[in-house]
Amino acid sequence: MNNPNQATNYRTHYCGELSAENISNQVSVCGWVKRRREHGEKLAFIDLYDHTGIIQCVVDEKLNLGGEFVLKITGTVSERPEGTVNPNIKTGDVELTECEVEILNKAEPPPIPLDERVEVDENLRLRYRYLDLRKEKIQKNLRVRAKINEAFRSSMSEQGFLELETPLLIVSTPEGARDFVVPSRLHNGNFYALPQSPQIFKQLAMVGGIDRYYQIARCLRDEDLRADRQFEFMQLDVEASFVNQEDIIEIITAATKNALCAVLGDEISEAVEFSEMTYETAMENYGSDKPDTRFEMLLTDITQIFENTQANVFKAECLKAINVLGGVDKISRAQIDDLTDFSKKLGAKGLAWFKVGPKVDAAESLDGPLTKFLSADEMKALVESVSASSGDLILVIADTHQVANRVLGQIRVQLGTELSLTSGNEIQSAEDLNFVWVTDFPLFEGLDETGTPICAHHLFTMPHEDDIDLLVTGGGEGMLKARSLAYDLVLNGWELGSGSIRIHKPDIQERVFAALGLSEEETKKRFGYFLDAYKFGAPPHGGFALGIDRFTALLSGEENIREVIAFPKTQTGQDPMTGAPNRISDIHLKELGVQVPPEEK
Repeated sequence: MNNPNQATNYRTHYCGELSAENISNQVSVCGWVKRRREHGEKLAFIDLYDHTGIIQCVVDEKLNLGGEFVLKITGTVSERPEGTVNPNIKTGDVELTECEVEILNKAEPPPIPLDERVEVDENLRLRYRYLDLRKEKIQKNLRVRAKINEAFRSSMSEQGFLELETPLLIVSTPEGARDFVVPSRLHNGNFYALPQSPQIFKQLAMVGGIDRYYQIARCLRDEDLRADRQFEFMQLDVEASFVNQEDIIEIITAATKNALCAVLGDEISEAVEFSEMTYETAMENYGSDKPDTRFEMLLTDITQIFENTQANVFKAECLKAINVLGGVDKISRAQIDDLTDFSKKLGAKGLAWFKVGPKVDAAESLDGPLTKFLSADEMKALVESVSASSGDLILVIADTHQVANRVLGQIRVQLGTELSLTSGNEIQSAEDLNFVWVTDFPLFEGLDETGTPICAHHLFTMPHEDDIDLLVTGGGEGMLKARSLAYDLVLNGWELGSGSIRIHKPDIQERVFAALGLSEEETKKRFGYFLDAYKFGAPPHGGFALGIDRFTALLSGEENIREVIAFPKTQTGQDPMTGAPNRISDIHLKELGVQVPPEEK
């Protein structure tokens, strides 16, 4: 065994690179001990691995090695003896023989199993994330992420965009979530905010004549965490001058296709299609502004059918139905009860169901608790409206228009998963990638308790030209009809990102502020520096932000973005590895001019 302190050229090849083409060559590989198998007193087999794969090494000496020891092994690439070929690994037809082993570092037994097949508690995985990163799946995911970033940069450069960094220490901005704040040492009592997005700065860059900006931007939002949400996230952030909505859609589509090509290859990338639908169409047909178009089961409005019904449960503002093809045999009564409970948890009054029997054209064809309250004409019209056949199951929500769409839309998505109507998250062909551009979002998503409109995107979104006259001081119900030049990109029911054409004319911006009930004084305090810039000639401009974490998760076949982030937080926003967030010293607090409540014992 070589002296580990002597100078060395570590490796000639990666473990997973070796193949029959290297037979008879002397090579050096470095990595960690995956497993060791003793054969007799001297002969041993060491499986050495790095991020590229595993190579079997035959060692003719007795070595005291443990799992995860760091080794350099020099040997001759040889063909494996007949009967010992391993088809499950890339290097399964070769091995290293005549090996010399150098121990580069010893290792204690790992506190978590590194076998992909063993399920490990997530808190433990994140506590020892540096070990978890050695797993093949995580390595693969992070390299997919790197390919996506590289492809985005390449596409942006080709389309004439300038990469520009915006500041991380900014003034607090009025966006959808809470800011993370940083106390200022030099200005006690004052705080910086960490950016929820580079929104204002990229718009100011357009005023500055940058023309086309992009950034792989880190954003921070203090909001509740979910499978597709972290405090810190990365996005492809884009802004361009003298563009319209179609231009931005074309720019982002090109960048997305370039990323698909880098990860999945030309064949899939070229075959993928990007459809487009309005927000209204998405809500009416799918019950969601993030429509999963991989399967049908569209929502059907059946309100008119029951306009004069005697069934009290159907006397509602809106009735929506879906037809589950073959649902009679696929969905049990217990599952229907579960769906009913699910609908109530989502805010609906309940869920009506009807099984379609063999006599489709006859009134007695329908079976369900509510059939005794319906007329023959109503039952026949219901079957026809959803194009039901024998063996189908019809599900109905009767409620307000908004609730009926939203709840039935979520039931549709759940059934899509339970009935395997999608391919899951595994990407095997272009058909597994359903991109949809959703356009014409409402400018406002509702009214607060004072009747003031709530922005659906942000304050700087351009209203649809035909709807500018709906903006009135003090807001009101009529303003909820106003559309915006906002657009989202959706993939398989996940929102990948959103963007809009921005307001570039001060008079329109002032109308929006007035509609939101902002006084001139408050407007100046919150946005004075931004509006001042607009006095000097802001070009028409628009942009987009695409979530890299979500996109990577989808292309990697993952359901949780934590699987594609090197060092994520838990669902409670903690880092078990470093202990963040934690207390800081009293000296530091005094220096910052910050007081905090005493720590609870």
